[in-house]
Amino acid sequence: MIVWTVANQKGGVGKTTTAVALAGLLAEQGKRVLCIDTDPHASLTYYFGIDSEELESSAFDVFSAGKNITAELMRRSILPTEFKNLSVMPATMALATLDRKLGTQDGMGLVLKRGLAMIADDFDYVLIDVPPVLGVLMVNALACCRRVLIPVQTEFLALKGLDRMMRTLTLIHKSRCENYAYTIIPTLYDKRTNASLQTYKKLIARYGRSVWNGMIPIDTKFRDASNEQQPPSVYAPKARGVLAYQSLLTNLQQLDVR
Repeated sequence: MIVWTVANQKGGVGKTTTAVALAGLLAEQGKRVLCIDTDPHASLTYYFGIDSEELESSAFDVFSAGKNITAELMRRSILPTEFKNLSVMPATMALATLDRKLGTQDGMGLVLKRGLAMIADDFDYVLIDVPPVLGVLMVNALACCRRVLIPVQTEFLALKGLDRMMRTLTLIHKSRCENYAYTIIPTLYDKRTNASLQTYKKLIARYGRSVWNGMIPIDTKFRDASNEQQPPSVYAPKARGVLAYQSLLTNLQQLDVR
């Protein structure tokens, strides 16, 4: 099982779109894919037409179980989608209470890692959509992943969010002695604007080879696909944004076999 965590400490940079787009492409490859929504806003959950307030079990129940997590609970909290090979562990607003209720309990940062280990044979890939806040949810998502995918909108303010995210990775590395492989993904690139080009150049200058050497363009097909509750590659397989995500996926898979 390969786990990718999609994270950035700034909202609106394309985290959910990245998770869904890559998940859809992997599912089309015949991979068994699980998307985990750990964001209380539940954008990924709603993307697939799941009402987060009408669930018998969800990611909240998984985290609430803490050290008592079981494979049965993990599987009960996962829902199939109408798309072959693609499943979702949905989020609810209750996730927003976890830091206050459970954040200080021993071992809360490893709940998801333990749970995924129990169902490792069920899926080939797991993609975790993370809220833009450092807390127990982000710590869990980072603790269990092979690679952190960091979408960064190609505009100046997004660089500040990336700086915070990199400080978070450094902080967790110091506290847990764990190195994180990460890939920075330029998103919402608009070739018509100088701002996008200049931001892209700054990304390369600061982070070098950690930046994927392509970019995800602005593409209205992403919004249309979301409205239709379909992965972009299902809704518009030839769209320029989908082709960009296909190129990104190829790169990520090559990195993970090295």
